[in-house]
Order: sequence, then structure tokens, then C-alpha cells
Amino acid sequence: MKKYKSTIQCSACVAKVTSALDEVAGKGQWSVDLTSPSRTLTVEPDVAPEKVAQALAKVGYKAEPIS
Repeated sequence: MKKYKSTIQCSACVAKVTSALDEVAGKGQWSVDLTSPSRTLTVEPDVAPEKVAQALAKVGYKAEPIS
């Protein structure tokens, strides 16, 4: 499981990134905590951080791994 600080801000944003994240992580294998200040994106399978960042960039969002 990897966690990322993201620019995903609301449920409409989640809808926009769903297909991109489903493609790289798998359906139901990720989640976004919209209540956290860093809008934490959690990806369950071991996906390279670059792939997550690229998938989000394609739909206009950013994600940085949290150490």
C-alpha cells in the first residue's frame, strides 16, 4: 500500500480520476481521503509512483508519494 498527497479536492474530482486510477491500480484498489488536508490517495497494489502520477496528470491532477 502506498500513500500520496494529491490535488484531488472533491467527489467530482474523484469521478474524473476514477477511470485513470482503475486502469493503473485496478478497480476498487485505491481510495481518496477528502477529509485529510493532503487529500491522501491510497493505492493498494504495488504500482510504481511514476505510473500513478502519469495517470493523474493525464486527467489534470497531481500526486506525490508521502514518505
